[in-house]
Amino acid sequence: MPRRIDHLVICVHDLAQAAQDWRTLGFNLTPTGVHPFGTSNRLAMFGNNYLEALAVTDAAAMPPAASGRFSFAAHNRDFLATGEGMSMLALHSADADADAARFRANHIGAYAPFGIAAPFGIVRDAVLPGGGTARLEFSLAFAVDPAMPGIAFFTCQQRHPPKLFWKAEYQSHPNGALRVIEVVMSAPEPAEHRSFLEHITESAAELAPGRLTVGASGDRITVLGPSEMARRLPGLAVEPSPRFCAARLAVTDLDATKRVLKNSGVAFELTDAVLLVPSAASHGLALEFVEQETI
Repeated sequence: MPRRIDHLVICVHDLAQAAQDWRTLGFNLTPTGVHPFGTSNRLAMFGNNYLEALAVTDAAAMPPAASGRFSFAAHNRDFLATGEGMSMLALHSADADADAARFRANHIGAYAPFGIAAPFGIVRDAVLPGGGTARLEFSLAFAVDPAMPGIAFFTCQQRHPPKLFWKAEYQSHPNGALRVIEVVMSAPEPAEHRSFLEHITESAAELAPGRLTVGASGDRITVLGPSEMARRLPGLAVEPSPRFCAARLAVTDLDATKRVLKNSGVAFELTDAVLLVPSAASHGLALEFVEQETI
């Protein structure tokens, strides 16, 4: 079954500043979450996926390197050494252990699952809208491609009851954002990444001149070559290695989104019913907003 987008990890140097900037963009954010391995986050939560602003806040708490284990914290620390932006894409999982086994069999991830049964697993307390806390538990299965150095993919299984995480109070955004519907990558040769992306998404890819797409409408990864990048995201160069460069979000009313951004002084471009916020305004990841009816 094709995997849907779960969340996007966007690395930032200063979490408080990023939160302020994301509020300026019209996002309502969750309180700060603190991981036990040296990172902290704020989430812009939607119907069934979210954006995660993540910063390294306690380098001393990072676990030491271990054979056969992917270090979430170290990966994002190393990514930040090159600048801010999207470092990882998470896809939804119902069974991270099974995902890890499949990734190993397909030679895209020889890592043990990262979760409540593993050292330094993802267990943290979340602040609820009423001020209480809830224990959240996640399991992750990682996949990497040597042809995509510096970025990573994983599946995310939430082991807690959904009602503890998905809170309506955090899912209503002044900019009208409903969910992430597409992740856009750049690569010199998009076709070279077909096999890996088909394995990680469990979806068939489609090739066209200068682009590769994988996944269904509303849950899609698109990889653009130089000519297609210049057309869709002018001003963003294609780097030698593949990179996450943009996310497309569905909104309820694009005119309302435009008003929110104008009132906040955010610069944007509007072309063919797509409102584009440049990466400089959103910590390294360009944001495209489209009206829900146009999906």
